[in-house]
Amino acid sequence: MLNVAIIGASGYTGVELARILCNHPEVRLTAATSRQYAGQALSQVFPSLRQKTDLVCENLSTDELCGRADFFFTAVPHKTAMDIVPALLAAGKKVVDLSADFRLRDVAVYEEWYQKHSAADLLKEAVYGLPELYRERIRSSRLIANPGCYPTSIILALAPLLKGAVIDPRSIIADSKSGTSGAGRAAQVGSLFCEVADGFRAYKVGGTHRHTPEIEQEINTFLPEPVRISFTPHLLPISRGILSTIYAQLHPEIQHADVTQLYEKMYAQEPFVRILPDNNFPATQYVRGSNFCDLGFKIDTRTGRIILMSAIDNIVKGAAGQAVQNMNLMCGFTETAGLEGAPFFP
Repeated sequence: MLNVAIIGASGYTGVELARILCNHPEVRLTAATSRQYAGQALSQVFPSLRQKTDLVCENLSTDELCGRADFFFTAVPHKTAMDIVPALLAAGKKVVDLSADFRLRDVAVYEEWYQKHSAADLLKEAVYGLPELYRERIRSSRLIANPGCYPTSIILALAPLLKGAVIDPRSIIADSKSGTSGAGRAAQVGSLFCEVADGFRAYKVGGTHRHTPEIEQEINTFLPEPVRISFTPHLLPISRGILSTIYAQLHPEIQHADVTQLYEKMYAQEPFVRILPDNNFPATQYVRGSNFCDLGFKIDTRTGRIILMSAIDNIVKGAAGQAVQNMNLMCGFTETAGLEGAPFFP
């Protein structure tokens, strides 16, 4: 059994990691850190974990943590991760980091969108943790930068078309909607029930959301010249889920069957990507609680555009589930271990 620790267990991603790991056949959860809840049982902080774990939240030093586990999930805010991860790697541990600290390969881009980077030497080593694109590199890595939730939904939808060179990449518009858990568990006015219920709004409009350079970094790996996209996130009055609707100009000679073939060629063997039948479109309620990404498309023959739709659970495939998928690959486990459950419904 692999001894695993969650650093930063008191957020939505932390509890989702704990839920999945408590049911994982190959691992033992041996530490969960939280400054806020130090001394309290994890099942007291999250009653959903009753009779699943007897761990107590602790505020441990890095040296203490290294004696408790061999594999670490760092589910902490940006900047905090870069202060912790180097010491874990130096101690011979493997890490999946769920912050943005190691997702951007160019330190100048990271510092433009976030803050000064104190572990920039690790950026070239970190592997972007999207298994559908980087599976073999993930297997041999000791540091995985777990993707953001919006980028996961958008990149998986676009990758077959970009790889097949059937759209004009300069025309891409991504319109994404997320449940409120994406804002985190900390109390803030914008995610209070009365601020969210019965409403629907855009935020970080005009290319200002921090996931923008991450999306562009990954889609540009398919292109001879870099492009920028228009990305607008919205807040849905639901607890979890992301639906991304993406528009692009399709090359005139490309037909519906050609697009279907591209998706099937890329994803037919992928355990967590479901390509929906014609005229069946993704919805958040059908991926809730699962590690699936549901994909669908429609060609608008009147405008020549293709409309892509992608649905994920933002704290499973968009965070904790994908992190466990990466751990499975890094440790030689069955890739689907701990993640086989069907989505919640209703």
